[in-house]
Amino acid sequence: MGMLRVVAAGALVACGALAASIVSGDARRGEQLFKSEQCVLCHSFKGVGGTTAPDLSSHIDRDYTPAVMASLMWNHAPDMWAGMKKRGIVKAELSQESAADLFAWFVSARYFERPGDAARGKLAFTAKHCSQCHGVATSTAEGAAPPVAKWESLADPVVLAQQMWNHGARMREAFATMKLARPQITAQELTDMLVYLQNLPETRHLATNFTFPPSDSGEALFQSKGCSGCHTGKLALEGLLRNQTLTDIAADMWNHQPSMKQPPPSLSQEEMRQIIGYIWTRQYFRGNGNAERGHKVFAEKNCAACHNDPSSGAPKLGHGKDAYSDITLVAALWDHGPRMFDLMTQKKLAWPRFTAQQMSDLIAYLNSL
Repeated sequence: MGMLRVVAAGALVACGALAASIVSGDARRGEQLFKSEQCVLCHSFKGVGGTTAPDLSSHIDRDYTPAVMASLMWNHAPDMWAGMKKRGIVKAELSQESAADLFAWFVSARYFERPGDAARGKLAFTAKHCSQCHGVATSTAEGAAPPVAKWESLADPVVLAQQMWNHGARMREAFATMKLARPQITAQELTDMLVYLQNLPETRHLATNFTFPPSDSGEALFQSKGCSGCHTGKLALEGLLRNQTLTDIAADMWNHQPSMKQPPPSLSQEEMRQIIGYIWTRQYFRGNGNAERGHKVFAEKNCAACHNDPSSGAPKLGHGKDAYSDITLVAALWDHGPRMFDLMTQKKLAWPRFTAQQMSDLIAYLNSL
């Protein structure tokens, strides 16, 4: 995703603040929120739940970014509030932490952001010689590699990247013993294989699991593990990881490992989470907004009618201590949206609707103030 293109001084402050203000999210808590806040009464997930609103497990966009989710929630909000009122559902407050949990669950649920095909995945699992060592329920005769049924990585994309990385050297030895070339894996092939493996009878019980933690030690780990020695300039991961899904990253790490200094550094699950929290999460939530375009969006969508009018009671935007992100806007929409909707109705203004790009541009503008 592109960097925020704003005036130089504003960009440094906004980007630094945004990196620091990303709230950690936990997919397991997000799934519980989806149920406890009664979203499931209208929305279904994988066919389970209500039918009056879209199934949230279906792919809406090939790159289901926070900006896409934020814009869809914003556009849908008046209908959602009307549906809740009709059903007698009391709207609960949504903190930034809770919004982050929902985002984490959506990232995890849409872990295969690019559509995968189980039939292709089954063929690739054999063609890449994975099945020669990894059985489905038990290890194969070729070795003691863990069977697929015990792969916790199928439920957690960070663990997938970590385990593929840590076991790369051992797998390279196994391929050499079998006199096979170590296969390269494209992101699409890995996605297809994961779709196939995750839908086996032996693995369907695995619970969705994904967290993006505070990245307090991510930068230090990135340096101590030797990553920063190579990944600078054109090889800086801040640029290389833009528009990358976690599946893309896992495939790239697998393909990249043989060309690294040997042996490559080992990473624990927590270390991988911290590094991803430091690099990937910042790119994922920063968006590709443009402040100049965002200023036009702010004007065209009539935001100034309330937010620049002290008598409306709406807060003046862009002057707080924290940076804006898709998470903060979703939390604000949920808590203050009904009041906003009433104000706009009184002023005879239409409820603003945003594309994902407009949402990113608006965030960039607010962070430039």
